[in-house]
Amino acid sequence: MENDIIFQPLAFKNLTVKNRLFRSSISGRWDNYNGSGTQARINWEEKFARGGVGAIISSFAPVHIRGRIMPNYAMIDGDDKIPFWRKVGEKVHEYDCKFIVQLSHSGRQRDVPGVENLMNKGLSSTGNMDTFHGLLCQAMTLGEIKQTIQHFADSARRAREAGLDGVELHASHGYLFTQFLSSGINDRKDEYGGSLENRARFLLDVIHAIRKEVGDDYHLQVKINIVDENNALYPWEKWGNKPEEYVQICKWVEEAGTDGLHVSAGSLFPHPLVPPGGFPLDETNWWYGSMASSGVRGYMNYTVFHFKILRPLFLWLWNRTKKKYPIEGVSAELCKQVKDSVTIPVLNTGGYQDGKLIRKVISEGYCDGVAIARPLIANNDLPKVLEEGKDLPEKPCSFCNRCLLNAPANPLGCYDVRRYGNDHDAMIREVMTVYDPPPFH
Repeated sequence: MENDIIFQPLAFKNLTVKNRLFRSSISGRWDNYNGSGTQARINWEEKFARGGVGAIISSFAPVHIRGRIMPNYAMIDGDDKIPFWRKVGEKVHEYDCKFIVQLSHSGRQRDVPGVENLMNKGLSSTGNMDTFHGLLCQAMTLGEIKQTIQHFADSARRAREAGLDGVELHASHGYLFTQFLSSGINDRKDEYGGSLENRARFLLDVIHAIRKEVGDDYHLQVKINIVDENNALYPWEKWGNKPEEYVQICKWVEEAGTDGLHVSAGSLFPHPLVPPGGFPLDETNWWYGSMASSGVRGYMNYTVFHFKILRPLFLWLWNRTKKKYPIEGVSAELCKQVKDSVTIPVLNTGGYQDGKLIRKVISEGYCDGVAIARPLIANNDLPKVLEEGKDLPEKPCSFCNRCLLNAPANPLGCYDVRRYGNDHDAMIREVMTVYDPPPFH
């Protein structure tokens, strides 16, 4: 479509992307246990670059082993990882696609700790466990905070040396930055807790440290919540930050030297806003055990999922917020508050697939571009479908979230068997296409 806003370039201060479609961070266990990357990871990223997205935001890339959410994720914690990330970038660049690595730290939200972290509490802003998974943590000392700030700065330097196009700080979805930002989690009494300014200090210190390490001419963006609503699903949790507080944080983030914002929602994971859509409890029964055993039997994990009689309770809690928010563009209305308050480009994530909606949110100033994960897993060529003038692919993503519930235990892919004509073998063959040769025939 001529003059389609979706396919107009998006210019940041230090980066220009060919269109407004970003592959959002989506995690998959493609890599070696020691944090080194594999060809499967490269093949996975190539799928989306070939499909036409303007930029890919990597999956959760840990800056330190203690901040890894689960094993078999490519890390960026040492200079020995630079050659692999260089190969990833080179492959993606063959398709005129940019690659942004997401610098991440789990904090207490460490789903499958692995043997290195066994009985080793996660570092956090607090010593209180999350009540969903029951994952244990301890409040970081000031020395540990300074050390972790340097881990992020060092990792940004590695990304630049690898020839990648930029970095993103994962300050949403309940991970370490969120544990400092959210008033529903952060209970510190020092300069990193209490007031909004103090709670934002850790994130701002990391931004300043990265700029000192890589300069002002390298792309840096921040993925951040626009609302917490912790007790929407977890009635016993504190509410957390309101949108106006996150808008203020976004202003500070821009002032600190950030080139772009990536707006999402929900400070605890899983959460009805992250991800929007279904929560198939049959998949949970099969695969959730690998995560449940990592905690100490929090209020939810061992009870609601493992006893069928209680599953309707979870579904009631999960679905009760659906009346307030759509599945597609779940945080678009709130994102506009950020867009209206900053001058840097703003991305929005949360269930984007329909071309009409994507054009609407960009043209009407809700955001400058959209970041997509699940619909791109279902249809890697979604950008080409939209470019042809269609609003939806022939077999659109159903937002069933089976991909996400399989991810802790299985190769990432679309696990909605209905999209394969209820042919399970065909589904598995497609999931395994990132391996060469495929492991099963």
